[in-house]
Amino acid sequence: MELASDSIGYEVLEGEPPELLGRNLASAGYLLASATAFFFLAFVFAYFYLRSLNNAHMWKPKHVDASVTWGTIIMACIVASAIAVRLGLNDHRAGKRPAWRIKGAAALGLGLLALVLQAIAWTQQGFGPADGGFASVYFGWTAFAFLFVLCTMFWLETVLATSIRYRGWHEGERTVAPGQASGDRYREADDIRDPVSLVRAELEALSMYWTFVAGTAVFAWVVLYLI
Repeated sequence: MELASDSIGYEVLEGEPPELLGRNLASAGYLLASATAFFFLAFVFAYFYLRSLNNAHMWKPKHVDASVTWGTIIMACIVASAIAVRLGLNDHRAGKRPAWRIKGAAALGLGLLALVLQAIAWTQQGFGPADGGFASVYFGWTAFAFLFVLCTMFWLETVLATSIRYRGWHEGERTVAPGQASGDRYREADDIRDPVSLVRAELEALSMYWTFVAGTAVFAWVVLYLI
């Protein structure tokens, strides 16, 4: 069997300008935000539709009441995490990379804290998903919000880990082996001219998307806990 390394001209792929992938990451961030908006639109529709029907007065029975305290704390953690990422992006743009890593770690901690608190909050509610329309929407909405926050935290962790691992790159210390960015040991040069420069583009896309998710968390807080 002929190996791919013997037949593919890797020189064609090497040296790709980082600006190209940076633009791709920005576009992907906007597309992901749009997809997320349409996804949660289904829960918004279900909330107001079932509320308007209120079949057999089972939309929200008397014992079904989501805790405003838990919801507020969780929402505050998510918003604070998004703010920390935005401030970290500003530090990265200003060349203050150690400061960005500190804020990025704080944002990661706040996001994970929100997940832990949400898991605890589910156990503290005095109702289940089968206790009326509101209960079903509440558990479905918060469960998928949990999943989106978890995936975003994984994204943040990968950006933060890359920045920490290759922190000496811009100080003249070459810490990325040829082909390491692609995971292909047969390549004799980097996939792009400056692999670590993509941290900025990825952080910008992440900050935009995480801010959007935080906005949806605020909207969910208003709908599920205040209305």
